[in-house]
Amino acid sequence: MEPFIKSYQFNYIRNQTFVLINAKATVNDKGVLDALQSLTVEKVFHLFEDINLEQKQIITNVLEIEDKGKAETELAALKSYVVPFVELSDSQIKKLFPKVKKLKTPDIGDIDLKEISYLGWDDHGTNRKYIVTKYEGEIIGIEGTFHPISQKGICTLCNNHDHVGLFTSKTKGSQKDTFVKRGNYICQDSQTCNQHLYSLEKLHDFIGRLIK
Repeated sequence: MEPFIKSYQFNYIRNQTFVLINAKATVNDKGVLDALQSLTVEKVFHLFEDINLEQKQIITNVLEIEDKGKAETELAALKSYVVPFVELSDSQIKKLFPKVKKLKTPDIGDIDLKEISYLGWDDHGTNRKYIVTKYEGEIIGIEGTFHPISQKGICTLCNNHDHVGLFTSKTKGSQKDTFVKRGNYICQDSQTCNQHLYSLEKLHDFIGRLIK
């Protein structure tokens, strides 16, 4: 079977699998557990625009597991159905940032493309962060200054409480030759951020505010 699960969908399936396992270990009311199981399966399927019966069964089999060790094994197998993020060459990445001279690109070979919904990396020498993702059907790149803060906060992209920093990007203003700075707090570690993405809604909202 061809891969049909996106990275953020896999993250959500994994999260809900262990939520169910913990519930089955602590709740004795079968009616409550059955209702939780049914609701969870429904929420997971709702993530997919188009999913067939065979694909549903593959996911349901994982969500029905009651043992954490077996869940890890089955989730590792389920990962084979995850669609990897597009593999980009250095030259392709550089074309997304034509105004950046001597762009330091990430080593794609060190990144598990099945674990990311966006590619993010830092240039600590210039205090800048770069993000590449798919938005409205196209691969786009945005860049901005990035200033980490000492305390933890809520990431605008993944909504997780972690070490964050202020990402600020400059965009064209409504008047000619004017610019507007926009930004928000996002995770310092893009890989960790990707692992906590359960939806692309906030990521797309963030990108939309910066480029429009």
